[in-house]
Amino acid sequence: MNGFLRAFVGVIIAFITLLTEPCLSQTDTFFVARSTGKLAHLNYGLGSDRLGGARIGSIDSLVLLKITAYHKELYRVELASNFTAWIPKNMVRPDTITPLPTQNLTGAWRVWGKEQADYLSVSLPERLPYRSWQEVDPSKICVEIFGATSNTNWITQLKSAKEIKYVDYQQVSDGIFRITIQLKHRQHWGHSVYYAGKRLTVKVRHQPALLKLKNLTVALDAGHGGTNLGAVGRNSGILEKNLNLSIVGFLKSELEKKGAVVLLTRPSDTLINNSDRVLQMRQLLPDLLISVHNNAASDSAVDGTSTYYKHLGFRGLSQKLLDRLLELDLNEYGNVGSFNFAFNSPTEYPNVLVEGAFMSNPSDEKRLTDVGFQKKMAKKIVKGLTDWLGSIRKQKLVK
Repeated sequence: MNGFLRAFVGVIIAFITLLTEPCLSQTDTFFVARSTGKLAHLNYGLGSDRLGGARIGSIDSLVLLKITAYHKELYRVELASNFTAWIPKNMVRPDTITPLPTQNLTGAWRVWGKEQADYLSVSLPERLPYRSWQEVDPSKICVEIFGATSNTNWITQLKSAKEIKYVDYQQVSDGIFRITIQLKHRQHWGHSVYYAGKRLTVKVRHQPALLKLKNLTVALDAGHGGTNLGAVGRNSGILEKNLNLSIVGFLKSELEKKGAVVLLTRPSDTLINNSDRVLQMRQLLPDLLISVHNNAASDSAVDGTSTYYKHLGFRGLSQKLLDRLLELDLNEYGNVGSFNFAFNSPTEYPNVLVEGAFMSNPSDEKRLTDVGFQKKMAKKIVKGLTDWLGSIRKQKLVK
């Protein structure tokens, strides 16, 4: 009986360990899976906050993944021998047919241009996981393909490319193959990475020919909506969803006066989740996007206006808007980078999140509830956009 109890206790301890350990599989076991859905993404680790886990970036569907462990609602993905990531379980399906190849050799490359974008394609034997990021001074797009080994001996680059200056590559380590795309303009205008069959494709948008608002399509996102109320004014009881929509209405009017075409993610008090809004904008592909919110904190003393970006190539837009908003005699809460918000995640177009002021601060709240102040805020945002476009016009091509 004592032996039985000891064995039973051992089973219970093992079961508890199974539930609490983040890495549950043995190091020599794994299964093969494919990414699914239109918004699949990889996270760096298990950490999370109200915005979710820190993201490496989005990946296309049907990307081949080596799953080595799981923790709660996440699978661990082995990207390289010394690099792992995590992906939500609902963005993965097992692949019981495809074996993991010994090597994935890169093949032929091609760079060319069309009317609105340039393209780079790299031949691969499989749809491998990847990540991309922007660099500035000089402006570059970097793409790392995980599990790829160089077998590229030439890169065909056509003169039809208008934004891609040249491309190069480096085998960073076993299983990490890095592509560097040097851009001609200093300002990033968006890129996307996807698969055309098994060819990894990078689409690089051209800078608009005429950098004035009357030539651009601007998307506006009024945060929250419907049953998603957002913050509530500490004294006035005003709902953030209504405040955001009001400011966006004035902003739309100001932009249309300048001749811009304006797209709205929600024109009325409607509940539309962020995923659907992002997918909508990915299809419509505006020249830029502004998401309008207003802030709140548990401490009523916290105040100020702020702007937010995730990708370094869009920081200039964020800073120009903040500079103009500070002319409203609001305190500075900051220009916040690497922000893990849904509308800062897309790389396809320049984007910025504006947090007008703090609804939890008595002084800020009083300003925000004033319709005249809301109109002034809209005008300042438009001036910030004009400043940003003017600064780009002054930039010279990268030599």
